[in-house]
Amino acid sequence: MLALTAACEDREVILPGQREGVREVLQTEGMAEPAASTENRSQPAAIAAMTRNAGWPQTPTTDATRIENAQLGTALTQAWSVNIGQGDKRRARLTATPVAENGRVFTLDSAGQVSAVASSGEVLWQVDLTPGRERADQAHGGALALGGGRLYVTSGFGQVTALDPATGDIVWTQRVQAAATGVPTYYDGLVYAVAGDTTAWAIEADSGRVRWQLDGVSDINNVSGGPAPAVTDQRVIFAFGNGMVQAAFRQGGLRLWSSLLASKRAGMAFATVDDITGGPVVRGNTVFAGNYSGSVSALSLGSGERLWTATMGAADAAWPTADSVYLISDLAQLVRLDAQTGEAIWRADLPGYVPTRRPQKKRDSYYASYGPIMAGGRLIVASSDGFIRQFDPRDGSLTGTVEVPGGATTRPIVVNGTLYVVSTKGELYAFR
Repeated sequence: MLALTAACEDREVILPGQREGVREVLQTEGMAEPAASTENRSQPAAIAAMTRNAGWPQTPTTDATRIENAQLGTALTQAWSVNIGQGDKRRARLTATPVAENGRVFTLDSAGQVSAVASSGEVLWQVDLTPGRERADQAHGGALALGGGRLYVTSGFGQVTALDPATGDIVWTQRVQAAATGVPTYYDGLVYAVAGDTTAWAIEADSGRVRWQLDGVSDINNVSGGPAPAVTDQRVIFAFGNGMVQAAFRQGGLRLWSSLLASKRAGMAFATVDDITGGPVVRGNTVFAGNYSGSVSALSLGSGERLWTATMGAADAAWPTADSVYLISDLAQLVRLDAQTGEAIWRADLPGYVPTRRPQKKRDSYYASYGPIMAGGRLIVASSDGFIRQFDPRDGSLTGTVEVPGGATTRPIVVNGTLYVVSTKGELYAFR
């Protein structure tokens, strides 16, 4: 009792110093380079000469698959539109970016239907890939890639399917034991994909036989779909749902290095989503990758060594050039970074929160933006607010807009001077 009484008599020690709010401190430390701290500046940009490309067979993750600056006119107008199936629903999202080759554009709707559309807008064939004992509303998501004379389709039903691009006939189907909503990549007879955000697969393109697989670590805070693996002559780089980037020998699957993108934007609820949403994308000997929670990094292709890190999230895969890295950040901004240092050169605002009728209501819906890609000497970004925006790579100024009825739901592609994008209503639009 005497001891307790003595303890009550001790006076509380008041520490000297300035008092600051916990929330303000966390937000400042989580944003080492806040948007307001970087003054936009105009700087010369390395822009490759325009190339008239005849195809866009898969996600441009490497120098070999990326068209540096596709030919595209400046005054874009809608040439045609065609329905390719079911668009966005409450429980089913259309996530597949179109691919194109040999005068045909291929799409995948939110109900598992693959369509082939001629460059004139005529639907050539359609095939439903929903398994026989399943319903289309029981799974959604998936992606497309072309290569080796086949069209490869991943789906939320846990399978990878190879189709004949000319007829839509199924060549083979391989089950991968998890939702295969990640984007596939084809290279030299093998198809690479990540299923369930945890397992990487290498599948032989001619037969559908599994060559090898690589396991990652599971995570629950993931976005729908998954980025395409980046494949070079010797290596394949995968991104997993827990924020891990891994490189392996592409033929045998022997793991070479791993790098965890662990930085987070403190004080932000969306920072719990640490899925890799930006990349991996390879240029030269550098891998660029970013998560949604607040980290974009440049890694050595050979060793995985961290070269630099920018404290911002990535909403989509970056577009690297000789001197810059362009990306859409987690704060709905198109950003230009210096490719050597990661320093921000300029930022351009994109559509953010969806307006509400009652301003006092919490804002819980966000416009999505897809891209950027480089075409016609400018950066192209498609957004779900109903517009395609074009920006000057040197200073980030807005140079033009094109309306997309219903809003875009995929990244745009450019083939033979025509820009294609899919809307939230399940319409494929062509602009020239």
